[in-house]
Amino acid sequence: MYLLEEKIYFWLLLSIPVLIVLFLGVLVWKKTVQKKFADAALLKKLSPDQSIFKSILKIVVISLALACMVIALVNPKIGTKLETVKREGVDVVFAMDVSKSMLAEDIAPNRLEKSKQLVTQIINNLASDRIGIIAYAASAFPQLPITTDYASGKMFLQSMNTDMLSSQGTAIYEAIELAKTYYNDDEQTNRVLFIISDGEDHGGNITSIAEEAAKEGIKIFTIGVGSEKGAPIPIKRNGIVQSYKKNSQGGTVITKLVPTTLQDIANKANGTYIDGRNTNEVVEEVTTILQGMDKKEFEAKQFADFKDQFQWFLMAGLLLLFLDTFLLERKTSWVKKLNLFNEQ
Repeated sequence: MYLLEEKIYFWLLLSIPVLIVLFLGVLVWKKTVQKKFADAALLKKLSPDQSIFKSILKIVVISLALACMVIALVNPKIGTKLETVKREGVDVVFAMDVSKSMLAEDIAPNRLEKSKQLVTQIINNLASDRIGIIAYAASAFPQLPITTDYASGKMFLQSMNTDMLSSQGTAIYEAIELAKTYYNDDEQTNRVLFIISDGEDHGGNITSIAEEAAKEGIKIFTIGVGSEKGAPIPIKRNGIVQSYKKNSQGGTVITKLVPTTLQDIANKANGTYIDGRNTNEVVEEVTTILQGMDKKEFEAKQFADFKDQFQWFLMAGLLLLFLDTFLLERKTSWVKKLNLFNEQ
């Protein structure tokens, strides 16, 4: 097994035929000039030691040296052995509230962006756990299935906004119901659901659905984002506040953090409520929770351990360049005796 790390450098090999063409052009030019200067017999007497073989040998050596240097830049790697890596972890699903109330700016920069920051930092601190993401408002939508691809998770996370679901409102029970379908491994002993929300809920018996999730082995931890004092919901255009959301009576809607709702959900599902105001404290608490759980082996991969081989080609290229310095364009005594080109 082999691996070519920087294949783009192979384009530099095109310089070799260019070099050969230039060399042939110089030879033709020399012959033309020499014919104007004197005839072949006289040139033979004037420069008896001139060797065409040596000239050809020099360009061959330089071309080989250049080829070796290019291959060294490509950095070929050879696989020496197969190693098996086992992964153990917990299935962690994040349910993100994307209702309009998450645009309130009672926590900087707003509740939704704060939620993204929290989940991103939590993912950055994971080691081998699998993650999934759910977006929910009045309904729930699977944003990312269970995976170990953290980069994709963070990419999908950043694309979430309050316009991604047409039905508005907050139905936490929909997110819990959808999360139950994420855990498709019957042997998974620890199933974790983090609900990130301001706690406002507009429907469904969330305590009963939380109890059902607990019976299926799902532990629900809730993270409250916002303030109990509350804040209006800004309506912006091009980043500038135009107005604030109004109710049917024309009054400004004030949305508040409802921690009691989130606490009830966590208590019913063997979890805990976490205050989401301080990012570092949230990440530290979540990391402690996950580290304290039993891990399950859910993945084993084999991969080849590759080793760099560029040094051999670099040494060969330098050696050829070193040899080139000793190759003069004059015949050596033993080559003259061989008379390889039947020279008179």
